[in-house]
Amino acid sequence: MTAIRELLERAMRSALLSLSRRPRLGRLATRLSLTRSMVERFVAGETLAEALDALDRLRAAGRRTTVDVLGESVQSEASAAAAADRYVELLDALSGRGLDGNVSLKLSQMGLDLSPELCRLNAARIFRAAAGTGAFVRIDMEDHSKTDSTLAIWRELRAINPSSGVVIQAGLRRSADDVAALIAEGAPIRLCKGAYREPAAVAFPTKDEVDDSYLTLLGRLLREGTSPALATHDPRMIQAATDLVEREGLGRDQFEFQMLYGVRRDLQQQLVQAGYRVRIYVPYGREWYPYFMRRLAERPANVMFLLRSVAREGRRRPS
Repeated sequence: MTAIRELLERAMRSALLSLSRRPRLGRLATRLSLTRSMVERFVAGETLAEALDALDRLRAAGRRTTVDVLGESVQSEASAAAAADRYVELLDALSGRGLDGNVSLKLSQMGLDLSPELCRLNAARIFRAAAGTGAFVRIDMEDHSKTDSTLAIWRELRAINPSSGVVIQAGLRRSADDVAALIAEGAPIRLCKGAYREPAAVAFPTKDEVDDSYLTLLGRLLREGTSPALATHDPRMIQAATDLVEREGLGRDQFEFQMLYGVRRDLQQQLVQAGYRVRIYVPYGREWYPYFMRRLAERPANVMFLLRSVAREGRRRPS
């Protein structure tokens, strides 16, 4: 049964990745009611203006936000520079509108695959712009081959803007050591399980092992970390965190939960009502189609997860 499931997952992944490279299907998807409603639910528009309106609505609902300008894995120096320009524009807009000054970026979008130096220059522009408006910058983590370079670039750029942080993936075997080192440096860490398909040599191969790693790192971050962010929609992980906070008398204002835009809005609301901080990861941009399809391809189970998320809330959507 396991072998059959793995074969089906590989087939679905291959199909989704193939679809992600067909922009004509993306244009068609915007005209179909089902796919359009799915995308509109999980991507906050194609333009900055649309994203700002979504951020206003989230603020009114008591959510904090971090914004991702879509467009990872650029193919040219010009595209990388343009991506940095969009982040600078975003930071100015957030400041001007009085919204959360908090952004998340991927170094592949800044040109890491083209040149580490190009990437540093582009990311440094964003860090300087953020420092000028008092904003926080989080560097997202990508696949394991980029972990060392991502941490090295963050450590270098932190001198430009100390109000910055990184992401650690509980699914990687190295993460316990990385978390220990980053805690000692006072680094704000976002902990996630990890959405990339990684080889067993560097990552835990089973869900149970990943969950155990997440729970271990969650406990250490809550006790010793600097403003940790727990990125999860898993009720078991959330319950473990809230139980630990209550049992050990930790402050609810010392950490935050983070969730994806449009996912488990019912759970987001429950946590806000219980007095916990909740920050929503808000992606926007015209490059939504490849982003959306690649997110599904990274773990084909996400297809059913997103459909269940929509069905779970169903009639509970606000009018």
